[in-house]
Amino acid sequence: MVVPETPKPHIMVFPYPAQGHLLPLLDLTHQLCLRGINVSVVVTTGNLQYLSPLISAHPSSVTPIVFPFPSHPSLPPGVENVKDIGNSGNPLITASLRQLRDPIIQWFRSHKTPPVALIYDFFLGWTHELCDQLGVPRFAFFSSGPYLASVLDFCFGNIDVLKSTDPVHLLDLPGSPVFEVEHLPSVVRLCLRSPSPDIISIKDEILMIFLSYGCVFNTAECLEAKYLNYVRKRVGHDRVFGVGPLCSIGLDPGGAAGKSDPLMSWLDGCPDGSVLYICFGSQKALTKEQCDALALGLERSLTRFVWVGKSDPIPEGFEDRVSGRGRVVRGWVPQRAVLSHVAVRGFLSHCGWNSVLEAITSGVTVLGWPMEADQFVNAKLLVEDLGVAVQVCEGDGTVPDPDQLGRIIDESMGEGGREVAARAEEMRQKLEAEGSSFVDLERLVKELGSL
Repeated sequence: MVVPETPKPHIMVFPYPAQGHLLPLLDLTHQLCLRGINVSVVVTTGNLQYLSPLISAHPSSVTPIVFPFPSHPSLPPGVENVKDIGNSGNPLITASLRQLRDPIIQWFRSHKTPPVALIYDFFLGWTHELCDQLGVPRFAFFSSGPYLASVLDFCFGNIDVLKSTDPVHLLDLPGSPVFEVEHLPSVVRLCLRSPSPDIISIKDEILMIFLSYGCVFNTAECLEAKYLNYVRKRVGHDRVFGVGPLCSIGLDPGGAAGKSDPLMSWLDGCPDGSVLYICFGSQKALTKEQCDALALGLERSLTRFVWVGKSDPIPEGFEDRVSGRGRVVRGWVPQRAVLSHVAVRGFLSHCGWNSVLEAITSGVTVLGWPMEADQFVNAKLLVEDLGVAVQVCEGDGTVPDPDQLGRIIDESMGEGGREVAARAEEMRQKLEAEGSSFVDLERLVKELGSL
């Protein structure tokens, strides 16, 4: 007797079009495909290109569901990704994507074997009603960790209290952390300052996230155990999964650096643990004053460095003055490969979550300069909870004092930073040995398979 083959589970994945959100969810999708799940990915025309590596790796398991990007009166034509407009465009892009609800329902109802579940980015909380209408469970995917999710949940649940309090005491959270209002996530500050209908919708939708059937975080137990436990208690079930850091098990775990890359060759010639890597992510360009101060600080420091300048206005003559000791790179850099290089010991970073995870999995010390979005929350976790970072500056408009900056760099990269460096290396080893993320990944696959 021929035993019929068990059909593979079919799920829908709905990423949010910002690099820091999109890439980790595609990395998770890659892992689900490796474990025998078929995936339909909701994507707009201008973002389809980002699915290419995933489709190439899993041509028979991944199907893009392509929709034209819905227009918004305040969005410039052609903008479909946050990188094209910056952090301030999030409410507009989220509002635009809400218009995909009816087209998704139409697609779903016309499909012979529709998905049994939706995994959606946590910025798309409006899918709560969509899934109710479709009758399928939804899993919230957090490109960041449960600390940030808990901060957002607390703030939006107590928004009226926040209006008259500074600093804010998050009493319900483990350790009762304290934040100045200026250091709360950008979306919370927007809600406090200018609560437009789009912002109010985001607030209401974020408050519905913990009503999801499951919560999936790009984190690991050894990084945020107390916050994962807090979320489990908060939602009242154990369908809470820490499946990260996804950067180390994604489509490009090594960072795709060729042996002939001139930057990698330069690093090969540097002593072990002597280089500071500087990069502020894909969305943030420094002002001229900030660049001048950073350049002066680097000149006064004795540390070797790599500065990924992109569109930053680098001072004239700076590169000549630091020739041999420092390099400015204006193009794309294989960040994971650079951070993993034995010559690199520190990372001057804006503390975006993906950069944070790449630093931790490489065992390097983070020199934090949080500016916006979730970055102050991430910096607090790194400095106060994990002890793998030092803060050098804060705020997107702040111009650091060059002398002080130079001193902190020298201290962090020298003898004075030995303890923090040891903790960073210890955390890297813990992550490598732990394996809890794979356990949670298998739990998630089993959950999806049982639906």
